[in-house]
Amino acid sequence: MKKIIVLFLTMTSILTFCQDIKFSEKEIKNKLDSIKTEGNLLYSFEKASWNSNDIARKNVEIKDLIGAYLTYQNEEFVRTVFLNKSGSEIIAEYNFKNKAEIPTKINLEVRSLSKIEIDLKNVRQNLISYFSNPANEVGAPKGFSLNIITIPFGANFKTYLIPGTSQSNVIPFGNDYLFITDNNGKILNKKKFHSAMIPVFGSDDEGNFSASSTHSHLKENPFLSATDICTFRLYAPFTKLTKFSVFSPGLKKTFEYNMIENTLEIVKNPF
Repeated sequence: MKKIIVLFLTMTSILTFCQDIKFSEKEIKNKLDSIKTEGNLLYSFEKASWNSNDIARKNVEIKDLIGAYLTYQNEEFVRTVFLNKSGSEIIAEYNFKNKAEIPTKINLEVRSLSKIEIDLKNVRQNLISYFSNPANEVGAPKGFSLNIITIPFGANFKTYLIPGTSQSNVIPFGNDYLFITDNNGKILNKKKFHSAMIPVFGSDDEGNFSASSTHSHLKENPFLSATDICTFRLYAPFTKLTKFSVFSPGLKKTFEYNMIENTLEIVKNPF
């Protein structure tokens, strides 16, 4: 009898999980607005990191002194700072405002780390140590890398891992993670958005270009993710792609992000 009860409860759980996920229209709109805001924030952080690295490594005075870097929001700026190789001091600071490609303020005076910079450094160092352990199965396929974006989350921190690549004509969707940690980098929660890497190519082998792309999400991740938006905004400009969509099996809906208009909406008739 106990075995029958256990089997019944197990099957009930499976059936409940397999039922369609229900959200009201207002809940979906609020969720999409939140995802788009987070995705744009991740993009502004990673773009500042890209631009700062390009500038700093061309500076003959500091390029050989550079160690790790940190990117965060400070008042009206998105700021990228470079630590010395020992990680004890900040040796360069680049501040970006209003989506600027070129920093509006640069500071090359050596200084101590601020409280937020100490926290970010601790989070980054401890997570990198965790990622480096093969047993934790956090990595990227050959030809791809993982980039770290950390943002405050109440008293804790969110750290996103998004894929990167130097390959041309490809948008590296998938293989993205989210870790919630305390300010010392202790992992409190973790999540993987996609089951694998989903590279999307801007043109096929015959040179035919696409204007949009689509992929599906796991049922337990029913919405398009902030990492999707960030990755697309970073790499789509190197292709002719201007929008992408995600089909949600859990919600039986298709969400479309338009980079030109910076909109995230439900597509009623995607096909």
